[in-house]
Amino acid sequence: MGVSIFPVPLSGIQEGFIDAKGDIITATAADTPARLAVGADGTTLIADSGEATGLKWAAASTVNKNYLINGGFAVAQRGTSFTSTGGANNDDTYTLDRWYILSDGNDAIDVTQDTTTVPTNGQFAIALDVETVNKKFGIATIIENKDIIGLVGNTVTFSFKAKVSAITKLDNVKAAIVAWSSTADAVTSDIVAAWGAEGTNPSLNTFLTYENTPVNLNLTTSYATYSVSAAVDTGATTNLILFIWSDVTDTTLGDFLFIAESKLELGSSASAFQHATGTIQGELAACQRYYYRTTSLSAGSHFGVGMAYGATNAICNVTFPVTMRDRPTAVEVSGTATDYGLYLPGSSSANCNAVPTITNSSNTGAEMNAGTASGLSAGDATILQGKTTSAFLGFGAEL
Repeated sequence: MGVSIFPVPLSGIQEGFIDAKGDIITATAADTPARLAVGADGTTLIADSGEATGLKWAAASTVNKNYLINGGFAVAQRGTSFTSTGGANNDDTYTLDRWYILSDGNDAIDVTQDTTTVPTNGQFAIALDVETVNKKFGIATIIENKDIIGLVGNTVTFSFKAKVSAITKLDNVKAAIVAWSSTADAVTSDIVAAWGAEGTNPSLNTFLTYENTPVNLNLTTSYATYSVSAAVDTGATTNLILFIWSDVTDTTLGDFLFIAESKLELGSSASAFQHATGTIQGELAACQRYYYRTTSLSAGSHFGVGMAYGATNAICNVTFPVTMRDRPTAVEVSGTATDYGLYLPGSSSANCNAVPTITNSSNTGAEMNAGTASGLSAGDATILQGKTTSAFLGFGAEL
């Protein structure tokens, strides 16, 4: 709205000077009072040196809730680099927490948590580095059924900041809001049935539907904010998947796609980025609902306490820091038995002779079976330890 300025007599406020509820007495200069007319409903008074009074009414700033956990790519429990070693960059494989690779074959890209090529005032980005040329690739994240309440039946906006290392090849990047309309939380995570020709949107597997029509976002070599909006109107939607990908089949080794500050929110426009939980500690806890990794920080780090049930084996309990979405049925380990050990009576410890395994679990903890060549007696108290900094235990309850 326009701003009206009315002189105020220095002798005092005269009748009729304030003529509307909400009018404000301000000034245009020293000893030059003025009246600022009331703003429209819902507007906020802000400082603006370009205005005669130095004040103006403006639309209230709204920052909507972010429905994406780890949308800022800050949490990296599995590590910060994912290459072909051990298949860490395979298709349909999780990397930074809550985000997984979708690619036309394995080893299409390496993935890193980048802390240098980030948006202005940003801290993290996910970097996708072409390792196999002429393949489509991207990343995706799945939202749990309990967290899409309020989204289905409404318009939502998926936004993120992104750039490419060069536009000569990575010149067609797209984004999609995908609905899953079968059993809740039993999503086919490898959502792509066929990648198709360059410029053709990938066809999706059964029960999966594009809610928007994906188009080229025309990324450049500088960070900018990109967004897509859609009405989530697929019947019986039980989960949402957010998908960003390069839709070209003519790439060069070492091309990079950088993505940062992703957000899903209600409404038809994007608002400023914020973490889903508001804090990095909250983001970590939210991520640990789906995946929890505890890593040995030094020789002798403790994973859990327990009791021997024979001369060579013990059961030790590992407690999760948050309640997981579902009980894990397997454990990720380093693959080397001697990275793990058991505390023995008498203040000594022995290397394990096999990597620890899960014997039982709930969504709050797991019983780990660990063995050593000798030194235990049934009933001995013991501790499952990390013998090297390579030791870790990883528990998954991903969608």
